[in-house]
Amino acid sequence: MNRCSAIAIGGAIAAWLSGSALAHHSFAMFDRDKKVTLVGTVREFQWTNPHSWIEIDVPDSAGNPQKWSVEMNSPNNLGRQGWRSSTLKAGDKVTVIISPLRNGDKGGLFVSATLPSGKVLGDGVPPRPAPAAADESKSAQPTP
Repeated sequence: MNRCSAIAIGGAIAAWLSGSALAHHSFAMFDRDKKVTLVGTVREFQWTNPHSWIEIDVPDSAGNPQKWSVEMNSPNNLGRQGWRSSTLKAGDKVTVIISPLRNGDKGGLFVSATLPSGKVLGDGVPPRPAPAAADESKSAQPTP
């Protein structure tokens, strides 16, 4: 192998490794010491790599829907936690617990969700079975 080939291969490997490192972000933007409960309606469930997303409409104090974006794990990891691409669909009424964004924007990092069936799925904790009857009396307001 000549010197130019070695430099080219080394450069290609360095570029590939740096691209992988830059492609993934830190979770410092989320306040993992706080939890916010969102009760609302699924607008969209995005089963995508590298992270899935739940877009949820949560009524404000006047009843107007406010869009919240919830970042989740990858579909691969979610699948091992009991999720499927069909777990949520637009129009589903859900309760989602998040670690909120530090900047106050309407979004956060997924912690757990109570599905329309009452089944609870979390962020790595084995799923719990649905309770006998789903509690319909939850508040529609985000609570810190």
